[in-house]
Amino acid sequence: MGTNSIDWDKLGFDYIKTDLRYLSYWRAGVWQEGTLTEDNVLHISEGSTALHYGQQCFEGLKAYRCKDGSINLFRPDQNALRMQRSCARLLMPAPEVDAFVEACTKVVAANERFIPPYGSGGALYLRPFVIGVGDNIGVRTAPEFIFSIFCIPVGAYFKGGLKPHNFVISSYDRAAPNGTGAAKVGGNYAASLMPGSLAKKHDFADCIYLDPQTHSKIEEVGSANFFAITHDDEFVTPKSPSVLPGITRLSLIELAKTRLGLTVTEGDVFIDKLDQFKEAGACGTAAVISPIGGIEYQEKMHVFYSLEDVGPITQRLYKELTGVQSGDVEAPEGWIVKV
Repeated sequence: MGTNSIDWDKLGFDYIKTDLRYLSYWRAGVWQEGTLTEDNVLHISEGSTALHYGQQCFEGLKAYRCKDGSINLFRPDQNALRMQRSCARLLMPAPEVDAFVEACTKVVAANERFIPPYGSGGALYLRPFVIGVGDNIGVRTAPEFIFSIFCIPVGAYFKGGLKPHNFVISSYDRAAPNGTGAAKVGGNYAASLMPGSLAKKHDFADCIYLDPQTHSKIEEVGSANFFAITHDDEFVTPKSPSVLPGITRLSLIELAKTRLGLTVTEGDVFIDKLDQFKEAGACGTAAVISPIGGIEYQEKMHVFYSLEDVGPITQRLYKELTGVQSGDVEAPEGWIVKV
């Protein structure tokens, strides 16, 4: 595909075939030397565990074009570590951190022409994944695995600027109390399709999941992490064994402490005590921060800062993090890998 046909200002979050992707096979107990390939179609056994038993995991991270023309890859080592934890949970071999980061940089460099220009609000989104493949039929770990990374150019998540969105509490659970909630595996997302669709049918941005054990505490917002700001400027985010530990969440915790001077608490966010918060948001790789205007629970809408405007602390966090990612704000040590 020629990049001349891409309207950088109208990019969404849609699949676009880019030039090259990384591919490596795990066979006979080792990862083979990875290659870059033009082929975007995987040819796998009909008995692959990824198809039948959900033995697969994935990651999402971004590369950004800076003002000086250089390229920033944001915290790929953290994605590598999380992929290792996801793989361990599903009995899959995981790439080493250095091999993961190197593969990411190769994919970015090979598809540099697809990186949206500085100032467009866009980025190059990378999707690394590991899947169980090979001839098999029993419920067991696969005989072979594929590790691959492809990339797509994506646009600014919020067209026309940062705006609050409304969410609704779901009666469904995203993950079991001691299940795979903390791993980034496809089954968690398959489980979220129907509740998310129901929320959107009722004009909400997505649904919010409560803890599966007691249904009294907020855990996740759709496929993103939740945070809120108390009236005395404390940054609070849920801590739970069934919440996915997001890289954006991790980064906001650090920036809230060191750059904004906020007290940070990882703990319980009770659904019946939302009035202790003046701002709230969802955070993740795609949106960075999605401000929450209101949450509907038991047919009552709780409004935070405003349904129309974004709270000042949420705005500052967004500006700080996006500034670090695009190279306009100095990054904490080790956060940026130059491609």
